[in-house]
Amino acid sequence: MSPLSSASDRCFILVKALPHRSSSYYETVCCAGIGADGKWRRQYPVPFRVLDDNQKFGRWQWIAYDYTVPKNDTRWESQKVIPESLQIIGEVKPRERARFLNPLIRESLSEARERGESLTLVRPSSFRLSAKRKTEAELSDERQKHAVLANQISMFGQQVKPLEPCPYLFRAHWKDQEGKSHTHVCDDWETSTAFFVRRKSHDEQGAISSLKSTFEEEYMSRGMAMAFSTHSRRPDQWLLVGLIRLDHSDQGDLLLG
Repeated sequence: MSPLSSASDRCFILVKALPHRSSSYYETVCCAGIGADGKWRRQYPVPFRVLDDNQKFGRWQWIAYDYTVPKNDTRWESQKVIPESLQIIGEVKPRERARFLNPLIRESLSEARERGESLTLVRPSSFRLSAKRKTEAELSDERQKHAVLANQISMFGQQVKPLEPCPYLFRAHWKDQEGKSHTHVCDDWETSTAFFVRRKSHDEQGAISSLKSTFEEEYMSRGMAMAFSTHSRRPDQWLLVGLIRLDHSDQGDLLLG
C-alpha cells in the first residue's frame, strides 16, 4: 500500500502507553493490539485525550479504523491511524483471550528480536516494582510542557486540561525465562492511572505499596505478561508499555486482573 493511500483494519487493544509530546502531532499516545489474524498492530499517533468520548477505547476492546502506512516508521506492525475513523465495535471475551495471546509469548526480548518483532509479550520469572519520587523541578517542567500541549490543542477548538504528570517514576526490575536480569522504566499509562486512583483512598506510600502488592504478589502468583515495544528511532531499545494479568493455566486461560 502506498503511504498516501489508506486501508481499513480492526484489532483489540492491549497497550496504551503514557501520552508523550510529538513535534508533529502534539500530545499523542502509542497504542497496540492484536488483529483477528493473531498478529500485532501498532496504532500511532493517537490523539487519545481529544477523541470523542465514544471513541476512547480501553484494553480488550475491539476497534475499527482507517490508517495509512507511516513514512518514517519501518516497523512492520505500525499503522498511522486516521483519528476520526476510530470506532469501538466490541470486546474480547475472557475465554477468547488465550487463543490470541499465548502464541505471542516469548521467552525473552532476545527471542523477539531474533524473530524480527518490534512488539512482544514476555512472562517474567521474577518481578519487582520500584518508585522514585520526581523532584519539584522535574514535575514543574513536565507541567509546563503539558500546559503548552493543551494550549496547542485548544487552538484547534478542542478544550482539554493539561495532563497532570505522575509524581513517581516507576521501574520494573525483572528476569526473563532465560534468567537474564533487566530494568525498564514503566511507560504503561494504566499503571500511572492506577496510582492516582489508589492515592484517593491511601496516602502516596500506601498507593505505592498497593501497586507493589498487585504486581509483585497477585500478578506474579496468578500470572503476568509484560508488553514491550521497540523505539521507532532506536530499534534496539525496548520500552515497557504494558503490565497484564495473564493467568498460569494448563488450559491457557487468560484473565485481566
